[in-house]
Amino acid sequence: MPSLAQSLLSYDLEHLRIIAQFWGIEVNAGERGAAREELSGKMLDLELANEVIEALSGEARRALNTMLENQGRISWAIFERQFGVVREVGAGKRDREAIYHNPISAAETLFYRALLARAFFDSENGAQEFAYIPNDLLETIQRRGNQLVAPTKTEYGRLARPEERTHIILANDHLLDDLTTLLASLRLGWDEEPLPLETSPRFVRDLGLAARLINKSGSIQTDSVKSHLEATRPEAFTQLREIWRKSTIISELHQVPNLICEGEWTNPILETRQKLLGFIEGIPRGKWWNLNTFIADIKEKHPDFQRTAGDYDAWFIRRADDDMPLRGFSNWDLVEGDLIRYFITGVLYWLGFVDLAKTKEEGNFSAFRIKKAPEQRLGEEENGKIIATSSGRISVARLAPRVARYQISRFGEWDKSKNPDEYLFQISPASLARASTQGLKPTHLLGLLKKFAAADIPPSLVRALRRWEVSGTEARVKQISVLRLSKPEDLRKLRESKAGRFLGMVLNPTTVEIPAGASKKIMAALIEMGIFMEDEREK
Repeated sequence: MPSLAQSLLSYDLEHLRIIAQFWGIEVNAGERGAAREELSGKMLDLELANEVIEALSGEARRALNTMLENQGRISWAIFERQFGVVREVGAGKRDREAIYHNPISAAETLFYRALLARAFFDSENGAQEFAYIPNDLLETIQRRGNQLVAPTKTEYGRLARPEERTHIILANDHLLDDLTTLLASLRLGWDEEPLPLETSPRFVRDLGLAARLINKSGSIQTDSVKSHLEATRPEAFTQLREIWRKSTIISELHQVPNLICEGEWTNPILETRQKLLGFIEGIPRGKWWNLNTFIADIKEKHPDFQRTAGDYDAWFIRRADDDMPLRGFSNWDLVEGDLIRYFITGVLYWLGFVDLAKTKEEGNFSAFRIKKAPEQRLGEEENGKIIATSSGRISVARLAPRVARYQISRFGEWDKSKNPDEYLFQISPASLARASTQGLKPTHLLGLLKKFAAADIPPSLVRALRRWEVSGTEARVKQISVLRLSKPEDLRKLRESKAGRFLGMVLNPTTVEIPAGASKKIMAALIEMGIFMEDEREK
């Protein structure tokens, strides 16, 4: 039988790109021949072929099994009768209507993945048309070591296809860093975090409340915060996961960004979380799963998972964008559907249980992967650097000890240009004065830097901090207005006039400061002296 490259000879460039899309392959070549060679070479990768086959529907797998049982070749008429037709359309209609995204048969599904080709071969009855698997691709598939098995059995959803997981976002432990930012800002008495969080601010606050790191009034619990920040990242992360799993006050429904929940009704928080985790339990670990079909199957089979009485009118929920009431089962996708989506792409991702994927970089999440148990143990070692400069700027790496960043942040002005791997603070008289109101002295900051900084503290910064502690601010910058006259005698006359009391410090024989709000009185006095004053600030 022909090879894969030979089987692709008659395909135009766009058809080759369609195949590449289904295989999750990036074809860089812009010319058909080069693209064909590049594509056929990459399709012979066993692991990739395995993924494409596992993502096939049950009927498409049965069709492929039938081909394998017949050594990769079967009469086209017999195959078409059993597994459906492949529509014969021109390239224009194919691309315009994108029919490959809505196949009408198992045969068409295999055809647009190049797992099926058709050609005439010699037989006992002369030339006959056959359906076949290209020879080298057949050998790759047979290296799987056993017969193709039925699709993975689960009640909800299906495996994600390669094109549905083009852009992958791996789980991380940045929740710990966002929680540290929240705790530090609350300790400073701020109502909102001054830096953008990767995690939902509502989720972080609710988790902090459940962990008893903060109380209902928004104040921090000092002893609990100290224990949390001094724990290793893996320990702290594991503790937060367990607190979330058992919490009856973290309501994921109330956190969904698109929803506004109002009224006195209550939803079964813990029971809903357990049901959602139960739906996910059947998904094989380490396999990419299609998000939309997972949600659709829950809607079909267990739509009332959070409405124990099946009542879709009792809860008052509005859509945040346009204030539209979301009552009745007709709004299931906008409430329950969005809750499931938020639960997986938000909560489970932030807690390190799932990786996420998109079809394109700027698109919506289309697939998720439940991490295998050993891979879920997130939490890196806190060995990042802290660097202080002679200008009073302090750089704290994301993986520096969280307790150090928490304390240092109380002494400096926060740089609001968020860098995912670095936090910046600027020491200033205002920030030192703010710290002093909380009983913190520059010597405390010097102690922190001596303990945690990666290098010696610049001597000039040490001197400045110690001098401020003794003398306070010794240099100031202020904005002033300056009056400049052409003759010294004019300034002398002005000082002797009634308006003289409005003048500030004399800077030189023709120049004097004008305090804020005094310019009109000065102007009137100058006109009486026969001099017009031009205010250059108004230009």
